[in-house]
Amino acid sequence: MTTRRLSAAALLLALAACGRGDRASGSEGDVGGTVVISTAAEPDFLLPPIILSAMGKMVSDQLFERLAEIGPKMNAMGDEGFEPRLARHWTWAPDSLSIAFELDPRAHWHDGKPVRAADVKMGFDLMRDPKVASPQAPNVAEIDSVTVRDSLTAVAWYHRRSLDQFFTAAYNVIPVPAHLLGSVDRANLKADPFVRNPVGSGPFRFVRWVPSQLVELVADTTYFRGRPKLDRVVVSIAPDPNTAVTRLLAGEADFIEVLRGEQLAQAQKDPKLQVKQYGGVDYAFLQFNLRDPKHHGRPHPVLGDRNVRVALAMALDRAAIARNVYDTLATVPFGPAPRSLGIADSTIRQIPYDSARAKRMLDSLGWRDSNGDGIREKNGVPLRFSVMVPGSSRPRQRVAVLIQEQLKGVGADVTIDQLDFNAMIAKLGTRSFDALINSWHPDPTPSSIRQTWTSEGSRTNDGSNFGSYESPVFDAQVDSAVASHDAKQARTLYLRAYQTFVDDAPAIMLYEPNLVAGASKRIRLVNLRPDAWWAGIAQWSIPAGERIDRDRIGLRPAAR
Repeated sequence: MTTRRLSAAALLLALAACGRGDRASGSEGDVGGTVVISTAAEPDFLLPPIILSAMGKMVSDQLFERLAEIGPKMNAMGDEGFEPRLARHWTWAPDSLSIAFELDPRAHWHDGKPVRAADVKMGFDLMRDPKVASPQAPNVAEIDSVTVRDSLTAVAWYHRRSLDQFFTAAYNVIPVPAHLLGSVDRANLKADPFVRNPVGSGPFRFVRWVPSQLVELVADTTYFRGRPKLDRVVVSIAPDPNTAVTRLLAGEADFIEVLRGEQLAQAQKDPKLQVKQYGGVDYAFLQFNLRDPKHHGRPHPVLGDRNVRVALAMALDRAAIARNVYDTLATVPFGPAPRSLGIADSTIRQIPYDSARAKRMLDSLGWRDSNGDGIREKNGVPLRFSVMVPGSSRPRQRVAVLIQEQLKGVGADVTIDQLDFNAMIAKLGTRSFDALINSWHPDPTPSSIRQTWTSEGSRTNDGSNFGSYESPVFDAQVDSAVASHDAKQARTLYLRAYQTFVDDAPAIMLYEPNLVAGASKRIRLVNLRPDAWWAGIAQWSIPAGERIDRDRIGLRPAAR
């Protein structure tokens, strides 16, 4: 069988052409229209327990509903401010070691089956099952089990109380359809057709996923909380970041989550576009693999030495790197958590930028340039490593070049390994890399650090601690912070953990971008939340008088 790869422009023209003159379903007033979201990133999966990518999370959040949604203040402590979703209300046990969630009887899956307590249990079980090896497992580590009290009541049981224990269940345990997933081969869940053709419970239904081209969603008009204002959402996947922005500027797309530099200036001058700053929770870093990529039982021959990592950190002018790439739209992180979570601050002692001191430190460690080629070596091993960067991120590519130049100045030979998303994920899974420039988009709670930096995330191939940083001290400090019932004490404990992390230098924190989105002025944007700009998509709207051809497709499937 042969296939033909259409350009994104052709696909969007097809979407518009198939619906000209069709006023079905919501072409009047506030209801109706299509939003095309332009991105250079493709989802990894569309089943919550196995998703790692931000784009996978964005799409799945439209398809799968949570038990409760965090409020606009992003307060993950206690249950104040949380808004009911699948759970219409909840009851705490007197000892606070269990929470019973009563489901809304109107909630249903997109195949018409009702959402039941068994679906909540299924969502939790998939996250905790070692066969699944969910990267989300550390996020629910405080929950012992989820049980079914009756068809509409699921109970989360905890082995200890914590400040964010409600968030742990209500936000992180996402119900999935037990009647469709109950018999799947969990050891091969990522290969199951469901993960690319899901049946959800959220405001939008899945239509199709054309790899490297688009994902299409359509409004669920029977959604129990009221149908979305939009008819459909199309995620248009570009081959590179520049093309993604070009599609917005050319009118082929309606929204892009980040604009920078000259492209931001262009959008600000375009009368058809609007720009919106919305903060963010992202932070980027240079992560070192502390294990030998070829022999995982051994330390990395260069990066396994904490003192070498500290010297490399000392050789990097992180403030200059952030300014060079982002101008004034980024700051250097204090530690392994964004400022927006309200804990990391200037009291964390940093490794200072001092290239002369870095050279002296490497000298003292026995790393010297004995043959005059500009590259240090020790016992015949050169001070050499490669840095992986995703081909979809131009900022990280620029950062890699700056890191390469600065480390060359202290005698380190750094090569840049630019990979597409799938190749990068494969190397991360097998830990077959030296270093990478990565970024995290954490949940709005400091306890999410357990997923990315503690030993729990290091010891399986599907864990998110790709550099295999394992520190009993750091782990204990994080565990104590999570277990604390006092917000002030928890903050102190998290700060101690962040200090341990900075001192150990398993990664060098590089920048926190202040995110600015671009959008067509015909789109009425709602709730660009710092941790999830997509949280309000179901409330986005396009006034009837401002709609264009692709807004008039209605609800029927677009041409394929």
